[in-house]
Amino acid sequence: MLFTDITVLDENLKVRENCYVAVDKDRISYIGDTMPDEYNGRVYDGSGKLLMSGFYNAHAHSPMALMRGYGENLNLQDWLNKRIFPFEDKLDGEAVYNGTMLCMAESFRYGIVSTSDMYYFCEDMARAVLECGAKANISRSIVNFAGIDPGKLPSMKEAEELYGRFHNTGAGRLKIDMSLHAEYTSDFATACALADFARSLDTVNHIHVSETAGEHRECIERHGLTPAAYLAKAGLFDRPAIAAHCVYSTDEDLDIFKTKGVTVTTNPVSNMKLASGICNVDKIIKRGINLAIGTDSVASNNSLNFIEEMKIMAIGCKATTLNPEAVTPEDAVRAATLGGAKAQGRKDCGALKVGNKADLIVLDVSVPNMYPVHNMVNNLVYSASGSDVLLTMIDGQVVYDNGEYPTIDIEKVISNANKSTKEILKRL
Repeated sequence: MLFTDITVLDENLKVRENCYVAVDKDRISYIGDTMPDEYNGRVYDGSGKLLMSGFYNAHAHSPMALMRGYGENLNLQDWLNKRIFPFEDKLDGEAVYNGTMLCMAESFRYGIVSTSDMYYFCEDMARAVLECGAKANISRSIVNFAGIDPGKLPSMKEAEELYGRFHNTGAGRLKIDMSLHAEYTSDFATACALADFARSLDTVNHIHVSETAGEHRECIERHGLTPAAYLAKAGLFDRPAIAAHCVYSTDEDLDIFKTKGVTVTTNPVSNMKLASGICNVDKIIKRGINLAIGTDSVASNNSLNFIEEMKIMAIGCKATTLNPEAVTPEDAVRAATLGGAKAQGRKDCGALKVGNKADLIVLDVSVPNMYPVHNMVNNLVYSASGSDVLLTMIDGQVVYDNGEYPTIDIEKVISNANKSTKEILKRL
C-alpha cells in the first residue's frame, strides 16, 4: 500500500505533513516527501488523515470480553469473588475463542495491533489470534493456592506445551510469554520454578504487581518484602518482564525495575474503575523505566479505546501529583506505541520507521474535534476519539478499514460471543 499526501507521526514523534509512505509486504519500505518510483499496489489518499504506529496493549485478558458490564460498582476482591470467578468457572475453550475474537475485532477498531494477554485455554486464544491476523504475546497464567509441587502443576505443563507449539508462529505475530499471576495467588517455590523455566527460553515474564494497597501490604506482612522485591528474589525479573499495574510500587521497587530492565504497564481506566488507585507514572518516566499502557480486561474497563487510555493516563497523573507537567502528550504516545512494543520484545515495531514492521493506523484529523491544530500530538492525546481510527494494518495486512473487517466475519463473531455468554449465564 502507498499512502499519499498524508500527515505522519514519525519515529521521533515529530509531525510531518504531505508525506508518502510505502509498505512492501510486511514492512515500511519508504517515507518521503515525493512519490516513490515505480510503485504498484493500492494507493490510499491521505489528505485530512494522520498515519502513525499502531497501539500495543501491554496488559489484557481478552476472553473476558464476555464479561463486559457483568460486575459493576465493586472493589477488586468483591468483583473477582462475587462475579468474575463464578463466571470464569463455567468457561470452556470455545467460549474463550469467541471472547478473544470479539476482543480482537474491538482492538482493530481502536488501532490496537498487538496485545499482551494473560489467561487460560490459551490454545483457543492462539487459534483466534492466528486466524484474524492480530499480534499477541499470550501467557498461561500460573496460580498455585494449594502449594502443589510446581513440577506437577497442570498449568506449568500447559505453559511449556504452549510455548513449544506456538512461540513465534504466524510469521512471528504470536509470541508465548510466561506468567505468574501474582505473588498472592501462588507460593515461592512456584515463582522460582517458573523463573528457572523462563530463563531457558526466549520469552517475557508477565505478572500482576502491587495492583491494590491490600495486595502490597499483605505481601510485606507475609514475606517482609514488597511484591516487586519478592518477585525479584524469585528470579522472575532476570528475564525481560512486564509488571502490570504497580499502583503502590515504592521508590525501592522502581529501583528494582530500573536495574532489572522491567517494563511497568499502567492500566489507568481499569484501576480507577475498580477504585484500586492511580499509578504514579511520572516517577517511572523520570527514572527512565520503560512504560507501557494496558487496558486490563474489558470486564473492568469496559472498552479497548486506547486513545481514551492515553488521555486518562496523562490527566490522572496530573491530578494526583497536582503537576500539569507530570506527563506530556509525547510521553503518553510513546508508552502506547514504542513502550508497548519494547515490552513485548518486538524490536522492529512501535515506530513509523523504514525497515520496521508495518503495524500502522490512520486517523481522521479532518473532523471538528481535531481543529484548530496548535499541536497535532496534543490533539491526538487530548482531543481525538477512538472512533477517529479509519484503518488498522498489521504486518502490512489491513485488518480494519473504515467499518469493514477484512480478516473477521464481524457478524458471526458478535453472534458467537453473545451465544457463549448466554450459555454460561444459564449455568450460573
